[in-house]
Amino acid sequence: MKKVLGIILGGGAGTRLYPLTKLRAKPAVPLAGKYRLIDIPISNCINSEIVKIYVLTQFNSASLNRHLNRSYNFSGFREGFVEVLAAQQTKDNSGWFQGTADAVRQYLNVLQDWDVEDCIILSGDHLYRMDYSKFIDHHRETDADITLSVLPIDEKRASSFGLMKIDNNGRIIDFSEKPEGEALKQMQVDTTVLGLDAEQAKEKPYIASMGIYVFKKDVLVKLLEKNPEQTDFGKEIIPSANKNHQINAFLFDGYWEDIGTVESFYEANLALTIQPKPPFSFFDEQAPIYTRSRYLPPTKLLNSSVTESMIAEGCIIKDCRINHSVIGLRSRIESNCTIEDTLIMGADFYESLPERETTVENGQIPVGIGGGSTIRKAIVDKNARIGQNVQIVNKDRVEDAQREEEGFYIRSGIVVVLKNATLADGTVI
Repeated sequence: MKKVLGIILGGGAGTRLYPLTKLRAKPAVPLAGKYRLIDIPISNCINSEIVKIYVLTQFNSASLNRHLNRSYNFSGFREGFVEVLAAQQTKDNSGWFQGTADAVRQYLNVLQDWDVEDCIILSGDHLYRMDYSKFIDHHRETDADITLSVLPIDEKRASSFGLMKIDNNGRIIDFSEKPEGEALKQMQVDTTVLGLDAEQAKEKPYIASMGIYVFKKDVLVKLLEKNPEQTDFGKEIIPSANKNHQINAFLFDGYWEDIGTVESFYEANLALTIQPKPPFSFFDEQAPIYTRSRYLPPTKLLNSSVTESMIAEGCIIKDCRINHSVIGLRSRIESNCTIEDTLIMGADFYESLPERETTVENGQIPVGIGGGSTIRKAIVDKNARIGQNVQIVNKDRVEDAQREEEGFYIRSGIVVVLKNATLADGTVI
C-alpha cells in the first residue's frame, strides 16, 4: 500500500448535522464518547497500511486541525502523515470548494507530487470498518481505471441511494440516482457476480455506492483537468467517465452507516450500546479505531445504576440512573439524575472542586448535569452547563425547533443542547 494516497473529503458546512457543526467541522464531531468522525476513515487507512493521508475541509477547521495534530504523529523513520488541506484562494482558484471533485482538483498540484499509483477517496462522515487493501487489490487485479465500493441493498431502501448496474464481470454499465417505480426495477442486478450467495442475492438485488472510490492516479488527474466544469465525483465525474474508462464494482457486505444527519448520528451512537452484539463495535483488537491519547483517570461511579450504556474515561457520576446512553469524556453528573436514550458528549476541561463551589456561590452553573435533572432522547454537546432539576424530555413532542438563544435545537424529535450552552435551574424543554 506504499503506492496509495488516501484523500478524505471533510464535506461542506454540515448543515444536516447542525447545530453539532456550529463550532466545528463535520469530521471533528465527537463520536461514541471519545472519538471523532474523522477517526473512522483514518483508522481504516492505518489498519490497511495506507499512511499518506490528506483531509480536505473548508468550514470551522481549527478543532479538526488540533485533533489531527495531537492524534496522528508518525515516526520520523516513516513517510506517513495525516494533513489537513483547507480551501484557500490562489491565482487559479477563487476559494471555496464547489463539490467533492472540485476539492480534489484545487489540490492536484499537491497530490501529483507523490509517487503513487492509486488514490483512494473517502468520506469523513460514515461509520464502518473496512480493509481497504482488499479493495485496492481487487482494483489492481481487474486493471480497472476506477473502482467503486458498493453495498448490496433490498428494494425497500434502494430508492434512497444512487444505484448501479453491472455486467457479468462486475463492470459498471449504468448509473441511476434514487430511481423509483419501473426505473427502480430496471436497476436490479445479479449480485452473485460480486460474491453473494443465491439467497442473499435474491434478498438484495440492488447495489448502491458507498461514496468510496479508488482511481488510478493518472486517470484521476486526467478527468479532473479535462472536465473543469464537473464538481462532483458521484454525480458527474464518474458517470461521464464510464464511456471511455473501465469502472468496476467492489462489494462490501458489512455494517456501514451514513451519519450525516442529526437523527442518523444519534441512532448510530446509541446503537453502540446494544447487547450482546451491536451493529458496529469498537472492540476489535485486529482493527482498532485510533484517536487522541488523553491520559485521563478512570471513571468514578458512586451508587449509580447503569444499564446498556457506554461511559468514557474521566467521568464522575453520583447516585444516578443511566440507561441506553453514551456518556462522553470528563462528564460530571450530580445526584438523583436520570439519563435515558441520550448522548452526552462530555467536556474539554475539568473544573476543580473549589472552582465548582465558587461558581455556585456566584450564582452560576458549573459544567455538567446538575442534581435532580432528567434527560431523555437528547444530545448534550460539550461543555454544557445544565442546572439543577432541569427536565429535557421534549414534553410537547416537537419535531423541529430552533431555540438557539435559549441554548438548544430540536431535530427529528431529538433535543440538541448546544456546545457551551447554559440551561438555568428548573428549565423544562
